Amino acid sequence: MPVKILVVDDEPDLQIVIRQIFGKKIRENQYQFAFAHNGIEALEKLKHNGGFDLVLSDINMPEMDGLALLAKLNEMNDLLKTVMVSAYGDMKNIRAAMNCGAYDFVTKPIDFKDLEITISKTLQELETLKQAVEANKKLDHIQQELNVAKEIQQSILPRNFSIFPNGCQFEIYAEMISAKEVGGDFYDFFLIDKDHLGLVIGDVSGKGMPAAIFMAISQTLIKATAFKVGSTSDCLYQVNNLLSQYNPRAMFVTLFYGVLNLLTGELDYCNGGHNHPCILSADGQARFSEKSGNLALGILENFGYKSNHLVLQPGDTLVLYTDGITEAMDIHLNEFSEERLRTYLQQAADSSAEEIINEIIKEVKAFAGEAPQSDDITSLVIKCTQS
Repeated sequence: MPVKILVVDDEPDLQIVIRQIFGKKIRENQYQFAFAHNGIEALEKLKHNGGFDLVLSDINMPEMDGLALLAKLNEMNDLLKTVMVSAYGDMKNIRAAMNCGAYDFVTKPIDFKDLEITISKTLQELETLKQAVEANKKLDHIQQELNVAKEIQQSILPRNFSIFPNGCQFEIYAEMISAKEVGGDFYDFFLIDKDHLGLVIGDVSGKGMPAAIFMAISQTLIKATAFKVGSTSDCLYQVNNLLSQYNPRAMFVTLFYGVLNLLTGELDYCNGGHNHPCILSADGQARFSEKSGNLALGILENFGYKSNHLVLQPGDTLVLYTDGITEAMDIHLNEFSEERLRTYLQQAADSSAEEIINEIIKEVKAFAGEAPQSDDITSLVIKCTQS
């Protein structure tokens, strides 16, 4: 595509000279010139022809001078560059033109070698500007797609916390705050039958869109498998094999999956390399469960997972979380830590599940201060209410 240049000048001989000076570039289809005798005629050509990259305009012209034209051009197209022409020594008008947004100027009598250099320099600047605008458009498009992806990701995380049958003495709450538009953390909870609730929390390796896609796959597989497989260890075994077989980027997910008996408070769970949960008793004692020794999912096919067992008594609370909480850092690179989490929880025995999560997030953000959030923050809390 040739560069389109509009020359605006009331001198009739200029058109002939321009065609002679730039004849080679015109023949090679590098430059394409159009001509106007004043600002009004120039505006008409810009309006009906369009696509111009550069305007070379005299300042002193009848009907509409170059300064008035320049003001109109500034309203039309930010990408249109203008080079002004004026008599040597006419610094007042030249300064006015530069202050009004002209990119450069040349003086009369025109030094056409200097004009060639000025046009070339202006077009290089214009090309850089066009590339920047195009890059911004692409970034805007990517941002729009990320915003849609965030909405989709948030929509697959359950928000109906009134899932329990009437009379059930449990309450649940969960929250996921991604560090970027999309994240690799997730949680889930679902009724397997009227007496058993599935609980899931996971953290995918990596960040951004790949982690978000792997997160969605992991969440879908764990939920689908949970309805077909009895034990939590068998469930993780099958999901791990599926993730290990089709995993070209060698990603993995730490994952906690538990099945809670809503009648007895018994929890059968399997922890695949995830942070060990904290159990907060009714008397305010907080303890972490023992580490499982199980691998994260997606690393080693046919790994043998082992289940664990605990019982939630009335007033007990199970706190599941990702390392975005315990490994959150302040500006001095100090971590929030499991100990700070445990210390806070020991003061929260009388709080609801929602209050506990909201306060955990508040505590983490207060600790981090001005340090940017570097990882997703996710927690799921289930509480056995007092009878």
